[in-house]
Amino acid sequence: MAERRKQQDRQQDRQEDTDLLESVEAALASLRTHGPETLDDAVYAAASALTAAPAGWEALSRAVVRTASATVRGCWERGWQPADVIRLARRELTPVEVRFAVAALAAEARRYAPDTLDARWTAQLHELQAHVWWDDDAAFLEGFAQRERLSRFETVACALGALRLAAGLPRTGPVGPMPGAAYSRPGVHVEPRVLGRIRALLAKAESTDFPEEAEALSAKAQELMARHSMDEALLAAHADGAAADGPGACRIGVEGPYESAKALLLDAVAGANHCQAVWSADHCFSTVVGFDADLELVELMYTSLLVQATTAMHRAADAHHAGGRSRRTRDFRESFLIAYASRIGERLAAAVRDATAEAVAQEARPEVLPVLAARDLAVGETAERLFPQTTSHRLKGRDADGWARGAEAADAAELG
Repeated sequence: MAERRKQQDRQQDRQEDTDLLESVEAALASLRTHGPETLDDAVYAAASALTAAPAGWEALSRAVVRTASATVRGCWERGWQPADVIRLARRELTPVEVRFAVAALAAEARRYAPDTLDARWTAQLHELQAHVWWDDDAAFLEGFAQRERLSRFETVACALGALRLAAGLPRTGPVGPMPGAAYSRPGVHVEPRVLGRIRALLAKAESTDFPEEAEALSAKAQELMARHSMDEALLAAHADGAAADGPGACRIGVEGPYESAKALLLDAVAGANHCQAVWSADHCFSTVVGFDADLELVELMYTSLLVQATTAMHRAADAHHAGGRSRRTRDFRESFLIAYASRIGERLAAAVRDATAEAVAQEARPEVLPVLAARDLAVGETAERLFPQTTSHRLKGRDADGWARGAEAADAAELG
């Protein structure tokens, strides 16, 4: 008799969990129909009803975690990666809602063995610190409330706000394999010794106050990048099986302010290193298409040049104000970065041409030219397949002084 009663209790618990899960999912679906004018009231009403559910707080916690995991899985199926979701969350949500979104990522990511996650996914989750800090899903909401010092009502409202954003993300082009999927692409990465030298050179270029030193350091880094790209291309072309691996893609965050100028800088770096970049302004990222080793180097160089450009921009803006200019700071800074990106693009391309010509002439490797041309063609075809419809944007600086200072800063960081 007692055993039968236990079975009935378990069945009742399962039914209550199912009913509550459906309630959470229904509340989330309803919130997606509301616009900015009515959203807050709708969130508060839904949170109040769920908090008062007779099934209890622990059952609600299990339902929220299951809904969060399923919502994140939906994001991944629609082409989003962990860093993409959090990048948009930071733009649209409160800090506490962003932290809930990170926990939702962790809830879904725990379902996959490490060897079924692409290396970039693993790196993104690690950087976001998306790990399961709770012992039991039934205790998640209570633990989150204590960590954030929220009431139960506030905790549920926070969860609904974060999940509503994630559930409403549109479909975007997939980049890389889905988590949990079997994939054979091992990824060709830069040899650690070469990568260490490039990082050291760029780190010194970022930290020096002397333009001539930054010029020499950055030029050496780009030379190493170009030579490594040629070596890797030749190895892939002559190795059995390796030549079958086509271009891949990765996403690099491009956030405001001055995101259009930053996207232009990334496009310049990508183009000089046998890659193509497509900027998605609404989603705060650019997708860079290229072979794996080149993608790794593009991200490294872009990050360094962005640091150098931002530092030079602030110095020039301070001098601009000290000179009593009355023009707006935003126009000055945006014009500075546009000019910097344009000039850097020219110099990067020249540096790569010089390095390629030197390698062909001094090392008698004429075969590198058709190999690189074939890879450029493959990158272009892949980019067109991933993005069949793109539009071009022409950027114009509105501040002549900012444009001149940006070009001067790019000249000081000469790479050729």
